[in-house]
Amino acid sequence: MPIGAEISAFDAAFPRFLMSTGAAGLMLLAASTVYVLLTPWKELALVRAGNTAAGVALAGAIGGLAIPIASTLASSMTVEGLLIWGAIALLMQLIAYRLVDLLLRDIPGRLAKDEMGAAILLAGTKLSVAAILAAGLWDPVLQRL
Repeated sequence: MPIGAEISAFDAAFPRFLMSTGAAGLMLLAASTVYVLLTPWKELALVRAGNTAAGVALAGAIGGLAIPIASTLASSMTVEGLLIWGAIALLMQLIAYRLVDLLLRDIPGRLAKDEMGAAILLAGTKLSVAAILAAGLWDPVLQRL
C-alpha cells in the first residue's frame, strides 16, 4: 500500500479511534469514581495512608471495570453500547463486592486493618467476574443480535 493510502486510512480512522478510546477512558473514570463513592470505605484515603490491602482491592475494582469496558470497545460499534455495558460492569462489580462481603463479613473493617487475604479474594473475585462478563460481551465478527 502506498504511503499516501496509509496516511488517508489513518486520517479516516484516527478521529474514530480518539472518540472510542476517549469514551472508554471517560467511562472507566466515571465508573471508578462511582464505585469509590458507593463502597463503604475510603479506598483512596487508606491507600494514601499506606494501606496495601486497600490498594489491592481498589486495583481489582478498577481492573474489573476496565476489562468489560475494553471488551465492549473491541466489539461495539457505538458509544451508547459502551456506556450501557460499562454501567452493567459497574453494577456487577458492586454485586461482587457485596457477595465477598457476605462471605467474609466486614470487608471494610478487614481492609482498614490491612488484611491482604480479604483484599486478594475481593480483587480476584472482581477480576473473575470481569473476565466472564467480558467474554459474554466480546463478538469477534460484530454480529450482535
